[in-house]
Amino acid sequence: MQDDEHSTKTEAAYRLLRRDILTTRLMPGAPLKLSALRTAYGVGWTPLREALSRLEAERLVTAISNRGFTVASVSRQELEDLARARMVVELPLLLESIEKGGSDWEEAVVTAHYRLSRCKTAVEDPSDSSVDDWDEKHEAFHSALLSAATSNWLLRFRSTISDQLRRHHRFLGLAPTLRAAEGQKQGYEEAMAALGEAQSIGPHTSLMEAALDRDLDKAKALMIDHIGYTLHVYVHTEDYSGNKHAARAGSLRSKSAAE
Repeated sequence: MQDDEHSTKTEAAYRLLRRDILTTRLMPGAPLKLSALRTAYGVGWTPLREALSRLEAERLVTAISNRGFTVASVSRQELEDLARARMVVELPLLLESIEKGGSDWEEAVVTAHYRLSRCKTAVEDPSDSSVDDWDEKHEAFHSALLSAATSNWLLRFRSTISDQLRRHHRFLGLAPTLRAAEGQKQGYEEAMAALGEAQSIGPHTSLMEAALDRDLDKAKALMIDHIGYTLHVYVHTEDYSGNKHAARAGSLRSKSAAE
């Protein structure tokens, strides 16, 4: 009974921390002090340590000798690596899904696209609830596009890559606003314009239409462009933000968890 209770507490700590890391409520580079986490999440020392170890294995948390844990940082190198990995994994899934998808697949894609089109982008509404909604609907749209593919291993790899990219997307949506709040407005308009372009419904509509038309070459080209949008946004962000803003944002957004 005690083992089951301990396992449940560890799983709860893992899920809570993972959620807050992926949604950047715990920002890249933010310190993860056990005492603050224990207070914030109401979980004991041992479940927290075990949860952090699991998250370290997923490369969402970094252990620093004699300094404890921090949320894994984001970087251009990491983003470029993720983009390459996404192309290797997701393009074959997309092409297979287009070739095999039937009427149910088409309906799922159209429905997911409609729901995404109803969301406001981070530029239009930067509130947590709005960004969460767009993030959820965006992931649902891309999942629908791939839903007729049958490779369980590729789909599993794609899920891991998607989780890491989600952190980057959320950080990139927040960094320009943090700079502006500190009076560093240089590059703000360019960064927000790049973010707005990346999240706009237009490229998603074009991708949907190519998929439904079973135009493999066009769908592949559009997906390659789409994968490049995140890096385009990062280029407009990294020169001014970096981990200084990540750590600061982490302490602001996670409240007592990163004091």
